[in-house]
Amino acid sequence: MKGLDLCRGFFLAYGEPMIKEKFSFISDRIAAGMVGEGSECLGFDDRVSRDHDWGPGFCLWLTDEDFDEFGLEFQKAYEKLPRMYMGIVRKTARLSSQKLGVFKISDFYRRFTGLPHAPQTPSQWMTLCDAYLCACTSGEVFYDPSGRFSSIRQKLLEFYPEDVRRFKIAAKCMSCAQSGQYNFMRSVRRGEPVAAAFAKNAFCMDIMDLVFLLKKRFAPFYKWKHRAVKNLGDPGRQTHDAVAILMACTNDIESQDIMETMCSAIINEMKRQDISHATGNFLLDHGLWAQQSISDEILRTKDVWGAC
Repeated sequence: MKGLDLCRGFFLAYGEPMIKEKFSFISDRIAAGMVGEGSECLGFDDRVSRDHDWGPGFCLWLTDEDFDEFGLEFQKAYEKLPRMYMGIVRKTARLSSQKLGVFKISDFYRRFTGLPHAPQTPSQWMTLCDAYLCACTSGEVFYDPSGRFSSIRQKLLEFYPEDVRRFKIAAKCMSCAQSGQYNFMRSVRRGEPVAAAFAKNAFCMDIMDLVFLLKKRFAPFYKWKHRAVKNLGDPGRQTHDAVAILMACTNDIESQDIMETMCSAIINEMKRQDISHATGNFLLDHGLWAQQSISDEILRTKDVWGAC
């Protein structure tokens, strides 16, 4: 059984009855679900995941006012729920208290975005981390009659404003060009295998980030990035397969060829989306074109290298 299914069943069996029996007077203002960090929120959990912080549980999100008045009472009620469900007991970890239990809606989003609400300006969006945005929009909301929690979630799921997305695409084009198309072979020629390995790794991480940006999806925490990119369709599937081959490749010339092929796939997608009209296969040129297509003057003239 997947962790998210287990948590949903646990909530329906014990959480929702608790809300309606003990907190009916504010039941229309409560949200509940399993959202945040953890493999189960991405659907990637397996038997290895069960060694810690996996099992039945859920989050309850309250307004600031309701939390201040009823939060402690809610937490006590949550902690009295059965520890075992379907024969499974959650193995808690040191930071489990940050993942399950009762929270303010504002504090939950502030933890991942620094804001108690959805970002409202390009500058606010620019400060956010893809992995954190992925975490706070992952999983599933089981219960939210008022829609207060879900309205912020939905705004985030609409993805970056287009100018911000294009700036981030431009920055990743620059970093991929620098690491994979420029510094990798220079490091090889200098006899610096460690630097070459660093360049290859940086290229793989950033080229996957580019796919997520092109597909308007938030890239997850690094250890799930390769697995997740496969689910994005082309060029996601192509990138997934190519990264696996590239990371295992010990021939430097073949490695360079694989990176150039991956860049070509990205450029084709950028052209399909009308993000770049540049020619050639050097991603730096396409990154410059992407930035010049931005409407917002501040982002169009901002130092893109500083975001790499």
